[in-house]
Amino acid sequence: MAMAVAVDGSLTREGEALTRLKGLSNLIGNTPLLAVDFEYKGSRRTVFAKCEQMNMTGSIKDRMAFHIIRSAYAAGDLHAGDTIVEVSSGNSGISFAAIGGAVGHPVTIFMPDWMSVERAQLLAGYGAQVVTVSKEQGGFGGCMRLSEEFAAMSSSAFLPRQFANPANVEEHCLGTAPEIWGQLQAQGLVPDAFVAAVGTGGTVMGIGRFLRAKTPQVQIRPVEPLESPVLSNPSRVGHHRIEGIAEEFIPPILDLQKLDAPIAISDGDAILAAQALAAQLGLGVGISSGCNFLAAVQAQDELGADAIVVTVFPDDNKKYLSTDLMRTEPVKEGYLAPKIKLHGVRAYPAA
Repeated sequence: MAMAVAVDGSLTREGEALTRLKGLSNLIGNTPLLAVDFEYKGSRRTVFAKCEQMNMTGSIKDRMAFHIIRSAYAAGDLHAGDTIVEVSSGNSGISFAAIGGAVGHPVTIFMPDWMSVERAQLLAGYGAQVVTVSKEQGGFGGCMRLSEEFAAMSSSAFLPRQFANPANVEEHCLGTAPEIWGQLQAQGLVPDAFVAAVGTGGTVMGIGRFLRAKTPQVQIRPVEPLESPVLSNPSRVGHHRIEGIAEEFIPPILDLQKLDAPIAISDGDAILAAQALAAQLGLGVGISSGCNFLAAVQAQDELGADAIVVTVFPDDNKKYLSTDLMRTEPVKEGYLAPKIKLHGVRAYPAA
């Protein structure tokens, strides 16, 4: 991307912003691929997961935010000093706050008020203005409406619109997926399935697009909370504790016709899995990572114990210190996590 240079040879404000953006690139992506070894139904097994807590702010959303900002500059939709205005349940907002702030943008995030307190604190710590929205104000839908109204009152506001922005999908197709493919290929492996919980849908759609082009028979399975199975039945919006996924609607960039059958995981089961990954393997991951791990185990069990199943661990556990992740979770009949015996973890660096 060409840098804007003033007549005297110095960088313009736009050029300085692009220089700052380029400087962040090595802090995002190229994360390790983890091989999680465990025992289930009497056999030793392995599933693979991208360790996305290694990104700049500790989540996979850094990839998407960085690519959307970079693409918006290239398209002329974002200019130095513009205010970035986004709706987020946490991780995406934190990524836009950190990356946008580092590039010199004011950032305003509209967020449901039932998200963990750590999310709001981190957003404020990165310098973002946080606007919380209650269920009475419309919840997530209210966040979207209010963010649009807020942006409309400014002549210099940029709306990433992560739930509808094709650059979200593009980033995972161009970045995350080739990393996964290369890391598996280095071990002589080809994926039989990829599973991921759906927030915006960018991860499962982008990685699915790349993997299907490489190996058309691969299964691409979206994952949803059992307590709010919106993908299976949009009318069944319910309360769940897996923050960052199942946001009351099916995102516009998610095309269920291009995916295989959804997998539903109970939030309590996901909490137990995340707790076990931290306590037994030292992997301090969030609740959605526990959810993805269980979905990977379920998908593998359907395909066979030797199937190569890949997922992502989207973030770390530090955003959940005030949530049920840090409390004793009761074991219920039918839970998968208590039936899994974790043995160890191996890490493969990006190629």
